[in-house]
Amino acid sequence: MYKLQLGKKLLEINLDTPAVQAAGSVFAKYGETMVLATICFNEEKPNTDFFPLTVDYEERYYAAGKILGSRFTKREGRPSPEAILISRVIDRAIRPLFDEDFKRETQLIITCLSWDGESEPASLGLIAASIALLISPIPWKGPIGVVRIGKDNEGNFILFPNYKEREENGFDLIISAVEKNENELLVNMIEFQGNEILEDDILKAIDFATPYLKEIINLQKIILRDKKVNKIEIEKKETEAEILSFSKDFLKDKLKSALFIGQKKERQDALMKLETEFLEKIKENFGEEKLFLAKNIFEKEKEELFLKTVLNERIRPDGRNFDEIRDIQIEVNFLPRTHGSALFSRGLTKVLSIVTLGSPADQQLLEGMEIKGKKRFLHHYNFPPFAPGEVERIGAPGRREIGHGILAEKALMPLVPSFEDFPYTIRVVSEVLSSNGSTSMASVCGASLALMDAGVPLLRPAAGISIGLVAEKENLKNFVLLVDIQGPEDHLGFMDFKVAGTEIGITAIQMDVKISGITKEILKEALFKAKKARLEILEKMKNILPKSRPQLSPFAPRIYTIQINPSKIGSVIGPGGRIINEIIENCGVTIDIEETGKIFVTADTDEAAKKAIDWITNLTREIKVGEIFQGKVKRILDFGAIIEILPGQEGLCHISQFVDFRIKKLEDIIKIGDIIPVKVIAIDEMGKISLSAKEAGFRINNRKDKNFKR
Repeated sequence: MYKLQLGKKLLEINLDTPAVQAAGSVFAKYGETMVLATICFNEEKPNTDFFPLTVDYEERYYAAGKILGSRFTKREGRPSPEAILISRVIDRAIRPLFDEDFKRETQLIITCLSWDGESEPASLGLIAASIALLISPIPWKGPIGVVRIGKDNEGNFILFPNYKEREENGFDLIISAVEKNENELLVNMIEFQGNEILEDDILKAIDFATPYLKEIINLQKIILRDKKVNKIEIEKKETEAEILSFSKDFLKDKLKSALFIGQKKERQDALMKLETEFLEKIKENFGEEKLFLAKNIFEKEKEELFLKTVLNERIRPDGRNFDEIRDIQIEVNFLPRTHGSALFSRGLTKVLSIVTLGSPADQQLLEGMEIKGKKRFLHHYNFPPFAPGEVERIGAPGRREIGHGILAEKALMPLVPSFEDFPYTIRVVSEVLSSNGSTSMASVCGASLALMDAGVPLLRPAAGISIGLVAEKENLKNFVLLVDIQGPEDHLGFMDFKVAGTEIGITAIQMDVKISGITKEILKEALFKAKKARLEILEKMKNILPKSRPQLSPFAPRIYTIQINPSKIGSVIGPGGRIINEIIENCGVTIDIEETGKIFVTADTDEAAKKAIDWITNLTREIKVGEIFQGKVKRILDFGAIIEILPGQEGLCHISQFVDFRIKKLEDIIKIGDIIPVKVIAIDEMGKISLSAKEAGFRINNRKDKNFKR
């Protein structure tokens, strides 16, 4: 058992797990949250040019003491969005640290076994994953240190904030790092959401995190020293000198001419044509069995050429300056019948965002291991096969779609008006129509514009940009940052640093790298280049739509709010929901009632809403003694009649309160459906109303019934 005090709680690591057949397994515990991380890999050496790594974070409802699921299936199903996000966070941190020659199928599973409601399992899962990899036979360049940083009510940084602190104080940073040397760490993954945070504040948070990251790394170094693991020796296949020499000579100038073409389609066609010619020459000169090797050579030569050209010649594939953003085009109110829409184009990347406004009843119900409640702001991201110009099967949203959708959702969440100020459910869908880099950040821009087009009173518009990195692997001091990366810069570069925010500050960051990590110098410069680019994009957005439209779309529903006495809620609902269903059916509205007595009426027209509101107002009106109404006879009893004085409000008029003389049967003077004047003469403690017809001036009409005698 290994222990380390981190903040207010103890981190405990136990290598003695029952998962004895896994290549590496570990229990990690922080507070009373506990996870199990296991790593397995296939012994078979595949002949493949990619690394088949799978990272799965598994929620278990029992960890939170819950029995969830549908009425018929009381077990965990497909991963929740939260579980997918945690899987992606862990994947992004560990993936760059595998040896590039290790290609065996590998699976990392992190299972949450216990959850205390305060200590979140994401960062704990990444620590456990790092240790499981360290003590496995897999060659891996860890360990990784990871912490979660928040703020307290006074604005001071705190370690591993609980859920309430993260939500209330608007600062949530997960950061992981590896050790470059004893005195320096390299940051290799960032996930952040905040309420318009300054760049300097992010850097200060990283400084705050650094000593804790080092402590976690040092603990793992002790574990590795004690465990004495035998790692797999990877055979470094030397590329045959003759083939390599032939390849370099053949590709020499042709590869550069094909790779550094500004237009994506022309570049892809040129590279495909060159690769085909190259493989034909390899087959002709060295035989078909060398084609797999030749494909790897082609990819490595392409990467090496890209890095050297950008770094040494200061040339980007499309000829832009390093700080230059692609041409931006914006169209708002793009779709005629939606509640709000915007088409945001940045070069060949084109995203159409659409807003739909709904009633409070349209909120998404959340029920998971870590969360239970309602969600009223949703951003969904779709990436169809035609976006990159490909043919592919269409299925359910994958991890990438879910991750990109929630990233944009995080970026916009701090800017969305509160439910009290704007009681709508808001759904934004970003459709990627054309992709050439940074579609998630284009979704932030498009969604922000669409929300303003819909008349949603955003605090401020938001924009996002992605920064890329080219550097010497062994000398990170020699680097260049690329603003607004596209295709080959994303594919062949070392970093994808996504930053979204407003003119005030940052609302979301997501960073992943393809090398071990980046220095603080690179991180700092990337933050400020992202700010400069973000402000430039925001200026162009404001030129088209400076702020939210003052009125909602005519096609959007209207929501009206009324407050009633909570004790009157039952009067609106009625027995078995009879009254509220009658209002909904007759008025064509949606009605949502809160326990506080606040009622939301959602309608497509003002007339429908007014009709429903008047109905509810009459149902919940406080009747006073002495008031006179024109009531409707609903039922006739032996001792009196039930009179409806307002919709849903009835009172009893005793037989003696109709006329000044004695009558045998009320049917002799009234019938069901008659409208008669009645006066409220009493209201008891239970709210029962007593009425008098004679005090309200009721008179018997001339009746033809000869059996009636005074």
